[in-house]
Amino acid sequence: MKIGFIGLGIMGKPMAGHLKTAGHEVIVPDRRSLDAESRSSFTVVADATAVAKAAEIIILMVPDTPDVEAALFGPGGVAAGLSQGKLVIDMSSISPTATKTFAEKVNALGADYLDAPVSGGEVGAKQASLTIMVGGEEGAFARAKPLFEAMGKNITLVGPNGAGQTTKVANQIIVALTIEAVGEALVFASKAGADPAKVRQALMGGLATSRILELHGERMIKRTFNPGFRIVLHQKDLNLALTSAKELGVALPNTAATQQLFSACIAAGGGQLDHSGLVKALEVMAAHPVAPEAG
Repeated sequence: MKIGFIGLGIMGKPMAGHLKTAGHEVIVPDRRSLDAESRSSFTVVADATAVAKAAEIIILMVPDTPDVEAALFGPGGVAAGLSQGKLVIDMSSISPTATKTFAEKVNALGADYLDAPVSGGEVGAKQASLTIMVGGEEGAFARAKPLFEAMGKNITLVGPNGAGQTTKVANQIIVALTIEAVGEALVFASKAGADPAKVRQALMGGLATSRILELHGERMIKRTFNPGFRIVLHQKDLNLALTSAKELGVALPNTAATQQLFSACIAAGGGQLDHSGLVKALEVMAAHPVAPEAG
């Protein structure tokens, strides 16, 4: 198939690469940031409008709601190149409310729309093991499923447009609060004089075990905060959660507290760190690091 792909970032580039490996032609818009590898691997066209005209299915993987809106409906955007029967798949993590509006606009142009945000981070993108949460019609989902299977493992059609983004927001609440809990536990243990590496090892065998404790607990101990998934993006996702919760009349007290810890990290210049770097805000409050800085 001819697949348009907009957003060759930390996760987008390997995702597009898996589609190429699966035998699809991947068409991307020209950007100054395109490296030589991307230019040799993918078909490069002028802009997102040209991508949409050339492709059967157009995938977006960009940072935030305004980025999706600009890619779809801005000058040189996808919408200007859409026609009957094309399919737009937004794999970014954005507002569920805005997603429903974007879907309606794309549907009005004769094209189908899926919101299909992902979880698994850079590792999942590289290993094609992403969890993909999808909102949209069953027919569009069936058409897109072979593409999803080239990029991920756990693929679920949750419901209509917006349901995928709602699921991703719920995922980000759980991930953020679990990172915060692991951070608190390791700061507590380290300050009490226990070896945090051995504490983590012990906890991995009990009910407290989790992928967050396994992967991000190790990052906190080894001080490896290169992203991964950046703090500034996870803060954005929690902002989406809190905005959506306000619209629904739902209280998310611990989400709000964790969002403030992310904000503290950003204020201290740590917005580009991996989200496991949330522990740094807890360490400041405890005046004690989990472990000495590497090197």
